[in-house]
Amino acid sequence: MPKLMINKRSYSVKGVLFDKDGTLLDFISLWGYWSESLYRNYSSKVLAVATGVIDPISDLWGTVHDAAGHMTDYSRNGPLAMGSIGDLLAILAWQGYRLGLPWSESMRFARESKRLADEEMEQVRPVYPLPGVIDFLKQCHDQKVPMGIVTADETADAEKHLQWLGIRQFFKVIVGNDLVKQGKPFPEMVHKACLELGLAPNQVALIGDTNSDMQMGKSAGVAATIGIMMKHAAQSGDCWLNDANVLVSSYAELQLEESTDEG
Repeated sequence: MPKLMINKRSYSVKGVLFDKDGTLLDFISLWGYWSESLYRNYSSKVLAVATGVIDPISDLWGTVHDAAGHMTDYSRNGPLAMGSIGDLLAILAWQGYRLGLPWSESMRFARESKRLADEEMEQVRPVYPLPGVIDFLKQCHDQKVPMGIVTADETADAEKHLQWLGIRQFFKVIVGNDLVKQGKPFPEMVHKACLELGLAPNQVALIGDTNSDMQMGKSAGVAATIGIMMKHAAQSGDCWLNDANVLVSSYAELQLEESTDEG
């Protein structure tokens, strides 16, 4: 069984599961663009038929913006980082409802705004890998270690983002929030992914950037929960990965080594 070496600590694994956003690809470039577009489209629709003030997106989704309104950081414990697409649309739709719109109408505006934001993203494709990700994926691939994705994103969107990034071929399974009854921090995603990989949870490592990832892995009984804590996350003081077995600041700290051990 291969050994995953992390800062002189060793974990025996047969597979690796990854969160997607903030773990494989840069969260801010992708979801900053999407959230700004969605909020802009929704605000224009609601304020065309209602009078009032819509709360700033920073308060709604836990984001940080510069003077120009562009996202520069986000709360790792906030809705944008931890919520499903349905959660985010519901938070947005509440804004229209409190301004007097029927819930059905406000939710229709939210869904239409998502469609427009998705179309804008399709044109720009603002996806960038975290440093060292590609090399680590190749390392796992070369050693025939199967990999999977467990994400709060919708499965189809996750597929698309990985294709944009050119790394879809590395993953044997992708489990999005729409494929399970209970998303993170519950263990169902891990159990489903492991079933499709033909592995037991205690044979895989889980890599993620939020504590809900770590809690999911811990409750599923994975071999190791590995928290990716990038410098900007650490500096924000908002990256409490209490349930991680080990924390790393980059993929350079991960090394997969061949082992002659059986099992």
